[in-house]
Amino acid sequence: MDRIIIKARTGDVINIMEESKVTKRSRKPRIWYPYAEYHITSRGNRKDEIFRGIEDYKTFLQILKEAIQHLDNQYEVISYCLMTNHVHIQIKTKERHIKELMMRVNKFYAKYFNNKYNYVGHLFQQRYGSQLIDNDKYSLDVSKYIHLNPVRANIVKTPEQYIWSSYCMYIGKEKEKFINSETILSYFKNREYYKAFVENYATR
Repeated sequence: MDRIIIKARTGDVINIMEESKVTKRSRKPRIWYPYAEYHITSRGNRKDEIFRGIEDYKTFLQILKEAIQHLDNQYEVISYCLMTNHVHIQIKTKERHIKELMMRVNKFYAKYFNNKYNYVGHLFQQRYGSQLIDNDKYSLDVSKYIHLNPVRANIVKTPEQYIWSSYCMYIGKEKEKFINSETILSYFKNREYYKAFVENYATR
């Protein structure tokens, strides 16, 4: 059989049987440093919901806690917010790559979700998102952004009304569970100052 060829936009002649090799690009490696801080996101495939009920939120948090323990407590959660179709986690690493944690969390949660709801296909959209937090101001802004997600999505009027984030732990309305708020709160005189910092969003 004759070899079929196509003409690319550049004018180069490419064997069509090799086209998939040309167009298929390898993923870029994650930017990662030990003892660094990151803003992690995981989104539902096609923006579909990844949480349908209270048990789902609780299960995700439990899987996250157990994964950190399984990986020798090499990660420290600073803040988080679980939205209907995506997740935000502000986290510090030690000597293990963040991918080890997120691959384990997403794998186990997807298995739970797929079994519970007889869901077929990928639960999460591609890989998790990862942004390096490289200065103190950025760290504070990420914490604020994460805690304001439910407000900006018009789910609640104030961040403390949303129970699936770490905000109520920050302002002292809930006992601190597996997060470490000290990193952020150390920049404020007390929790009320942090509350004012976050809830001043209306004037910005």
